[in-house]
Amino acid sequence: MNRRFNLISLKRWFMVLIIVAVAAMPLHAFAAESGADRPWMNTSLSAEDRTELLLQAMTLEEKVGFVTGKVNNYYGFYNDGLERLGIPALQMADGPAGVRVANPDVQDKKSTALPAPIALAASWDTDLAKKYGDLIGQEAHNTTHNVVLGPGLDIARTPWGSRNFESLGEDPLLASGMGAAYVKGIQSNPVIATAKHYLLNNQETERFTTNATASERAIQEVYVRPFKAVVEQADLGSAMCSFNQVNGTYACENQELLTNILKDQIGFKGFVMSDYGANFSTVESANAGLDLETPGEPYGKWGSKLLEAVNKGEVSEQTIDEKVRRILLQMFDKGLFDKPVTNTTINAKADGAKARQFAEESMVLLQNNDNMLPLSDNKLNSIAVIGPDADTASAAGGGSSLVNPTYTVSPLEGIRKRAGKGVDVKYAAGTDPVSAGDAFNGPSAVPSAILSPANAQKSEQDYGTDQAEFGLHAEYWTNKDMEGDPELVRTDNQVNMNLGFYNYEGFNAQSSKLPVTPTKFNSKMSARWTGAITAPKTGEYQLSLTSLGSAKLYVDDQLLVDNQGATLSTTKKGITLQEGESHNIRIEYRTDFPVQSNHDMGAQVRFGWEAPEDAVDAKMEKAVELAKKSDVAVVVTRTYDSEGYVDRSDLELPNNQEQLIRKVAAANPKTIVVQMSGRAVEMDSWQKEVPSIVQAWYAGQEQGNAVARVLFGDVNPSGKLPVTFPADDQQTPVSTAEQFPGVNGVGNYSEGIFVGYKGYEKQGLSPAFAFGHGLSYTSFDYRNLHVKNSGKGDDATVEVALNLRNTGKRSGAEVVQVYVGNLPTKVETPAKQLAGWAKVDLKAGKQQRVNIKLDRSALSYWDEKSNEWIMPKGKVSIYVGSASDDVRLTGSVNIGSPSGK
Repeated sequence: MNRRFNLISLKRWFMVLIIVAVAAMPLHAFAAESGADRPWMNTSLSAEDRTELLLQAMTLEEKVGFVTGKVNNYYGFYNDGLERLGIPALQMADGPAGVRVANPDVQDKKSTALPAPIALAASWDTDLAKKYGDLIGQEAHNTTHNVVLGPGLDIARTPWGSRNFESLGEDPLLASGMGAAYVKGIQSNPVIATAKHYLLNNQETERFTTNATASERAIQEVYVRPFKAVVEQADLGSAMCSFNQVNGTYACENQELLTNILKDQIGFKGFVMSDYGANFSTVESANAGLDLETPGEPYGKWGSKLLEAVNKGEVSEQTIDEKVRRILLQMFDKGLFDKPVTNTTINAKADGAKARQFAEESMVLLQNNDNMLPLSDNKLNSIAVIGPDADTASAAGGGSSLVNPTYTVSPLEGIRKRAGKGVDVKYAAGTDPVSAGDAFNGPSAVPSAILSPANAQKSEQDYGTDQAEFGLHAEYWTNKDMEGDPELVRTDNQVNMNLGFYNYEGFNAQSSKLPVTPTKFNSKMSARWTGAITAPKTGEYQLSLTSLGSAKLYVDDQLLVDNQGATLSTTKKGITLQEGESHNIRIEYRTDFPVQSNHDMGAQVRFGWEAPEDAVDAKMEKAVELAKKSDVAVVVTRTYDSEGYVDRSDLELPNNQEQLIRKVAAANPKTIVVQMSGRAVEMDSWQKEVPSIVQAWYAGQEQGNAVARVLFGDVNPSGKLPVTFPADDQQTPVSTAEQFPGVNGVGNYSEGIFVGYKGYEKQGLSPAFAFGHGLSYTSFDYRNLHVKNSGKGDDATVEVALNLRNTGKRSGAEVVQVYVGNLPTKVETPAKQLAGWAKVDLKAGKQQRVNIKLDRSALSYWDEKSNEWIMPKGKVSIYVGSASDDVRLTGSVNIGSPSGK
């Protein structure tokens, strides 16, 4: 033992001598040295030793420059490498649903578009999550990136969050397990993963300014837990702090979050970077624990300002050293120095096959009355595929996570290919394409089929022919007052526009059916739409304008709707319209509020309607007629979810899709709905009208093949909901304006730890589909539950064992879920909380003994007085089942705490 100690001591003294020698060398000597003479490039040394050697060789100016990010047209943001010292640049790729390649010189900006992370979470499969992360890590490295901005560990606090599709669900344990596996996969390559957005970044509405206020207990038990897991279980390299304030302090200058919790309590050894432009201070953020500022005009606060603060003594050089040390350590540890990035062509076919597997395992069979699914190609002669984007290449979430796919397969293409030549598969859109305009609230847009750019009557026979043009005549100006000649003239099918952030290259190209609006109209602009509206049925209609910026609707030259648009809002007015009778309309819109001078906050306007149920336009009628003539109708619906400026506050399907489902289902009782979204959708108005519903999420570039294989039973669906689908948008645990979106800039997380299904259960709310829900084409039997605990104190464990049998006629996978409830303490705890799970594949008739070790956090609570996790002493209820509301076995176990609390 003494000899080993002496050897270690000698090694340490040797390292000290090297560092001293390096520090004493003149700077010009380094420039003359070749890379081989740089001691920190010695791969036999530890990452820690290499870091210290290199740190000593850097000047203060170089250190400050190293921790200050730069903007690049190709990479978005990164930090400069230092050629003098051989430090590679951190080249960051947006995620987390694949690698967003921004450089047009790299593989035509294409990579594999994977299912959204919320879909991955629906697989409840940590092995799959690791493969998912590994694929992202490989493609990042092979497209010249060494940092991936993902995974997203923001808890899906509300069901309507526009960025829920980037999350791993509403439960912190599920997000922890899937997130840790995802990070392990990414970092099995020479790539750093970045967990985001730390912390309480749970809404897009006012995300830059919201002050999210939450209790210490809620922060620890719900929102920090996934970050804790990826640090402890996956050696996370980087974390990204968010824009919002947390309890009154901006996240990127919040010492309690960055230093006290993340670095000291959790033991995070990596570095913290800011979201793009999320750093609002120099001294405060530097001293609070931010390590790398990513740029964002006009908010850049480091660089020369940080150097000046160091020279003034406001920030110590030791603090700067610690930032550099953290970054360099991860770069050495994760292999960024030794395995430089490459531009190696992606294997599109092989990686696409993996994307299909991820999609297949993520799909959730929500409903399957009378065993409508799976379809049998031997018993089918015809299938109607219906939906505005069923023939569209890829339905995906927008914003920074949008990936340019290597190839795509639409649902129509996948179903047609799988059905084969013996089945006649025909398509009808039924409604207009979903667009970025559908990201905000308000009535559905008036369909193009009842609009014309001139006052001309149209018949059903005209639709789809060259006999009539549909939509409105549109004129656009780059000023607010329609001055001069318009700079763009075209026909728009609908007035349903959302420019600014949603209209940048790569963000707006989700459908080839939609016109591309030049980005010069992204901020200051005005527009006029003229033409005629022809009602499909006599009745009372509500015509509306939803807008940010002023909008006016004239009918037959009379002002009908005047929406001031000081905030994004809707104004509507009733009008009686006669079937077949045309009325001239004119819509005038201006971006006349100061906030819209920002290129990210552009034009937002929608011409909407609320129509009688029997007001069916010609386009929808064609879909209904096709459904009548077909053996089966498959309605593919979708939402538009995206990073940006707004969350919807309702859960309705946009652009008249709900009416489409009802009308198709009335025409054909064998109607299947395939829902493509990144969030919960309200189904109350049509759920009982259709036998089968498949939640397909945003399923990536292989979505069409994956959907078809699930529908035809080639894949037995095994996905389970990672979020609760409420009955409607009024029956949720977060239901007040104070909670969401907040009042006077403050979002109150007053639900505390009762997020998601825990809140539904506490408030006695019955959801449409519960957390953990998901059906199968086979059935499973649960028996012989046994619960045991062992060890004491920090070594205490609880393990659940049971027999699981596949009692059906098909092979399938079941996710066995274990919940605990009613901890023996005076502190309020959930009646049911996920404590563990296992995904088990079983052939028909086979049985397996399943063992699940429960997570200690689910058996404990955070004590705000002692600032520690407490496992109380006493009896705890155990619930085992197929969903949070589908308990098959119950038991109990005695747990204990060394403190006796």
